[in-house]
Amino acid sequence: MSESGFDLGLDDPSRAGVYFATNEDLRTLGMAARDAGLLARSIDLRDCKTKATLLLRLSSALDTPPGSGRNWDALSDQLRDLSWLPASGYALLFDDASDLRDADETSFDTLLDILQEAANDWAGREIPFWAFLALAEAEFEASN
Repeated sequence: MSESGFDLGLDDPSRAGVYFATNEDLRTLGMAARDAGLLARSIDLRDCKTKATLLLRLSSALDTPPGSGRNWDALSDQLRDLSWLPASGYALLFDDASDLRDADETSFDTLLDILQEAANDWAGREIPFWAFLALAEAEFEASN
C-alpha cells in the first residue's frame, strides 16, 4: 500500500498511456503517481483555446530547456526525451482538457496522438509515462 493509500499500478509501464478522468480525480492521480515514484506535472488547460497556448503551457509545466521549439514535432521530441527532468516515470495531469477540445478539436486530437506515441516510446524503455486529461464529470455520466 502506498503512503496515500492509493496503489493504482502506476509504476507499470505496460499499463501506461493516455486516459480521461475528471478534474476531481486528478488530485488523487497526482498523489498516486508521486507515491509510485513518478514525476507528476500539472498542466492547466482552463481557457486554453489554441495550439500556441497549449504549447506554451506545456513548455512552462515541463520547464523545457531554453531554445526548445514550440511546434508539434518539438513537443513530440521533448516528451520522448525529458532528460532535463530525470525520473523513474512520468505523469502529466491536464486540468480542464475539455476547454481545448471544445475550442480546437484538431489540436486536441494531435495532442492525444503525441501523448500516446510518447507513452509507447517510454514503455519500450520500461519507463511508465501517463497522461490524464480531465473532462467534465457530466461527460462520463452521459456515456453510462
